[in-house]
Amino acid sequence: MFTENLMIAISLLVATAIVTAATLKGWQGWLTLKARELESQRGGPDQGNPAGMARIEIADLKERIRKLEAIAAGVDL
Repeated sequence: MFTENLMIAISLLVATAIVTAATLKGWQGWLTLKARELESQRGGPDQGNPAGMARIEIADLKERIRKLEAIAAGVDL
């Protein structure tokens, strides 16, 4: 009687572990899918937002011009 109850308990524990592992695997797959959807909506990490990239480039050019003007004026940065 004791061994039968022990076997049932172990079987239930193993079944619970299998169901939990399968559920976690599915959850990770769903999260990966959603992350890819978000990347495709915003252009991905390599492409970036063209308007944002243009603003960064313009800010960089303005900074370079400011430094060149300071050098031309003889101001030490």
